[in-house]
Amino acid sequence: MIKKTLYFSNPAYLSLRNAQLVIKIPAVEKNDALPDHFKQQSEITKPIEDIGLVVLDNKQITITSGLLEALLENNCSVVTCDSKNMPTGLLLPLSGNTTQNERFRHQLEASLPLKKQLWQQTIQAKIENQAIVLENNSHTESKCMHIWASKVKSGDTENLEARAAAYYWKNLFPFKGFVRHREGLAPNNLLNYGYAILRAVVARSLVGSGLLPTLGIHHHNRYNAYCLADDIMEPYRPFVDQLVCNIVTNADDYTELTTEIKRQLLTIPTLDVTIGGKRSPLMIAVSQTTASLYKCFSGEMRKIVYPEL
Repeated sequence: MIKKTLYFSNPAYLSLRNAQLVIKIPAVEKNDALPDHFKQQSEITKPIEDIGLVVLDNKQITITSGLLEALLENNCSVVTCDSKNMPTGLLLPLSGNTTQNERFRHQLEASLPLKKQLWQQTIQAKIENQAIVLENNSHTESKCMHIWASKVKSGDTENLEARAAAYYWKNLFPFKGFVRHREGLAPNNLLNYGYAILRAVVARSLVGSGLLPTLGIHHHNRYNAYCLADDIMEPYRPFVDQLVCNIVTNADDYTELTTEIKRQLLTIPTLDVTIGGKRSPLMIAVSQTTASLYKCFSGEMRKIVYPEL
């Protein structure tokens, strides 16, 4: 079942009652001009089991410890935002699978050659999906992207990921001054926000598959708590890129992260993707990917299942 994404941008009081998320809006409750029956109707409830991602984007949001416990017990990701309204924190459950210890051991014991092969598959899938995004949104020749994807070696020793990325970003957004950089010009802001949401979805699925998001197959920054999430999300990034392209094409102004633009970016978990020859919401597809990754670690499979654009 596809889980819901809840986004809170106004002051709110979030609590738990009868396995339900209870949402109360202080501005409504304290408004004496409103009738009592309207105030009572302003209280909203959502079943905890239906929630997959919660985004908290206001400094005046109060959330109870009991609610956080219930969300984590149901493998829900909780994202907090900074003063610039950008995702800055991610809360995940410590245990998301009944065979956690066994799965951790398989992950820890994975050989270096296996990790290099998995990274090769990951980069091949990423470049192929980037090529499709380029074909959909640019008149630039993309044949070279498909060639680079086919030539990726174990561990991507020739760093074809970087070569493809340089070509990709140069032609996808041929705006004056645009360079793909976290602090760069728009639409970098949209990409940053979208990737943060994607990262939370992937990290949640990794925990649900009984894996440690910290231990990557390629990324190994000592300060990064989500190296594996950053690895596995790579072939999914082009889906965010495609969504951002749609926003850029249709929005009058995309230099600011407006409420409407955030609303569109928060649909990322429900985007349609093709995986294993079937259509599926992105959040479900990510679960299939992380499940296949565990099977690679355990020796049941040799190939990660990734989506295709």
